Amino acid sequence: MIQKILIANRGEIAVRIIRACKEMGITSVAIFSEADRHALHVKKADESYRIGSDPLSGYLNAHRIVNTAVTARCDAIHPGYGFLSENPELAAICKRRGIKFIGPDDSVISRMGDKVEARKAMIEAGVPVIPGSEGNIKDLDEAVVIAKSIGYPVMLKATNGGGGRGIRRCDNEKELLSNYDRVISEATKAFGSPELFIEKCVVTPKHIEVQILADQKGHAIHLYERDCSIQRRNQKLIEIAPSPQLSEDQRNYIGDLAVKAAKAVNYENAGTVEFLLDSEDKFYFMEMNTRLQVEHTITETITGIDIVQEQIRIASGMELRYSQDEVSYRGFAIEFRINAEDPKQDFLPSFGKITRYFAAGGPGVRTDASIYTGYIIPPYYDSMCAKLTVWALNWDDAIKRGSRALGDIGVFGVKTTIPYYKEILKNELFINANFNTSFVESHPELIDYEDEMSPDIIAAAIAAAIAAHEGI
Repeated sequence: MIQKILIANRGEIAVRIIRACKEMGITSVAIFSEADRHALHVKKADESYRIGSDPLSGYLNAHRIVNTAVTARCDAIHPGYGFLSENPELAAICKRRGIKFIGPDDSVISRMGDKVEARKAMIEAGVPVIPGSEGNIKDLDEAVVIAKSIGYPVMLKATNGGGGRGIRRCDNEKELLSNYDRVISEATKAFGSPELFIEKCVVTPKHIEVQILADQKGHAIHLYERDCSIQRRNQKLIEIAPSPQLSEDQRNYIGDLAVKAAKAVNYENAGTVEFLLDSEDKFYFMEMNTRLQVEHTITETITGIDIVQEQIRIASGMELRYSQDEVSYRGFAIEFRINAEDPKQDFLPSFGKITRYFAAGGPGVRTDASIYTGYIIPPYYDSMCAKLTVWALNWDDAIKRGSRALGDIGVFGVKTTIPYYKEILKNELFINANFNTSFVESHPELIDYEDEMSPDIIAAAIAAAIAAHEGI
């Protein structure tokens, strides 16, 4: 069994991994930039190492991270999500240095990170894919020809892209001509490669993903699906497990597809196979995320399986503890990404000092956070500062519990997406489990909420009123 893990990440996910380590009796090691010196993951880890003054470069330097792990005498590295989690270089360096990488082999990360190679692998495995180019597009002329053959709208996608970047919808040839160079520029800047491919655009699909686990012995299982259709500009906001929009037959079908996909590439550890479900109830493979997902919490909630601990066990060479027949789900779970953003200002990031914070609690509520009262959210990283997960036996009760929990949690000093989510839970389409990826853009009225007043402002107003009254 692995004895000491360096966590190559920060924030909420680093705290999550530290908690798994503590329960398993494993020593945890945190890394931090100067901007994260007072971060919660640094306070909670057994050991911590500064990796530089620059806010980002340390978290992105695979060699420095592995050197730190060697110096700290760690026997494994957990990449979390984001940063280097899907960069095959980190996994490859770990292999050369004799450090276990808690994730799949670097060759699998490379193959599935290349969207064209991933498509080819799924076609060979018999997993349905969206119609599109057979490989990378050579030039704009070829893109025009392919777009005409499969029909508009189409999607231009960066071959090595991810996270909603390097992707553009084109509804006609004019938009294709104007977006082509733009996507190449985005792909080159974000992923270091100008390569693109083209796919038919599945209009207003449902975004469904399946959590899988696979060990080193060739065993693979799925932990059912998550509905990630509530998103903005390809960035997920609310996730649900299982999807309230699927039948049991669809659920079993997509789960089997995900396991088939994992076995086809000899996958190992935790991963997610993502699909689009069109208006004709056809599933299409979209991509495979070769890491832990932000929304793994809802799968843990409905299945009772600790995915992070399973990751560590698998990396230690242990077999899966569960067969597919032993995995079941119960109820519905909803995760809300609490982002430090102002929905009324086009979701503009809102960084600064948390003047007051209190977590939601009560039955069926889980809060994963990296913030505390007095913590200053730095402007260098992703805006997500907490995750709120609720569970109930049925969909209606899950919504009610979500509303209550969103009313319980308090993050003051910065703007957050909390009031925006409250409005979503009041929407009839959401309540009736009838939504797709166009939900957010189709409901601009959701931002017409009253801003919540912070406790500090309320207290100041009360004090002023009392002073004014006493002065009469």
